[in-house]
Amino acid sequence: MDGFAKYLVRRLFQFFLVIFLGVSLAFVITKLSPVDPVEQSVSLMTNFGATDPRAVELMREALQELYGLKGSMIEQYVGFWGRVVQGDFGPSLSSFPTPVMSLIMSALPWTVGLLTLALIITWTLGNLLGALAGYYRNNTLLKLSGAAIMALHPVPAYIIGLVLLLAFGFIWPVLPISGGAQMNLQPAFSFDYIRSLILHGTLPALTLVLVGIGSWFISMRSLVSNIVTDDHVVYAELGGVKSSKIFSQYVARNALLPQLTGLALSLGNVFGGAVITEFLFNYPGVGRLLIQGIYRGDYSLVLGVTTMSIVAVAVAVFIIDLIYPLIDPLIDPRVRHG
Repeated sequence: MDGFAKYLVRRLFQFFLVIFLGVSLAFVITKLSPVDPVEQSVSLMTNFGATDPRAVELMREALQELYGLKGSMIEQYVGFWGRVVQGDFGPSLSSFPTPVMSLIMSALPWTVGLLTLALIITWTLGNLLGALAGYYRNNTLLKLSGAAIMALHPVPAYIIGLVLLLAFGFIWPVLPISGGAQMNLQPAFSFDYIRSLILHGTLPALTLVLVGIGSWFISMRSLVSNIVTDDHVVYAELGGVKSSKIFSQYVARNALLPQLTGLALSLGNVFGGAVITEFLFNYPGVGRLLIQGIYRGDYSLVLGVTTMSIVAVAVAVFIIDLIYPLIDPLIDPRVRHG
């Protein structure tokens, strides 16, 4: 077995282990919730008048079967994994009888689009500015940009989101502050609809960019600051190599490798920030769906969204892990995987 095959086997093992542990933990945490979805459903159905106790008991048994809550904890756990494999999380309590998977599939494209755009902008801009600030350390404009980014770095996402909401929604109302697109527009590949998508997604995406850019800027600047003192960079400068070539070929190129690893590790944090951001701007993504499920005590919805989020992040990290050894030799020919 060659080096890449061994690398692939290790990553596959880690991939399935992360999904198994993450989904199992989500199941246990959801079970610890004080909200009983069956009793809540029975209560909602019997609030409007007297009901035969035998009918209530039959209803309770049917709901336990429907939500996968029949039997012991072990039986429920085994049954839960059977439904996960089939992609069936049962009906949503708050949107009964709509299946949880239907709700997730309708919200998932919004979150994927928002996170992909925000992550690409954040990673690219943060690394570029960090590399420039680390190499051109006496540049006044880069110093000011770095100071602004550092000031934003510790601020929570909901604070930045609120500031943007007040600034561009009320003080200077130029951008929509709620929803994913204009309500009276039908989804279509048209200029009006695409324009509406961009306008409604600007503030949520900008929030995620401002929250995440600081970590990339700080780490890249630190990496570049260490690389510029290496012998090969010093010799290149003494040899009269152009500053732009030294920056791109000798400095930024070598500093990108750790940042690619960081990209995979940051996906979970980015999704966590998206949950708050989507709820704040009423953006129709998976994050808003999760918070709505928590508030309404929707056991199936919370468990379904959590499970799908764990799987989605694990898949994204796995894809980056597969791409990583293919990119490494292009950036640094010394890299080998064995």
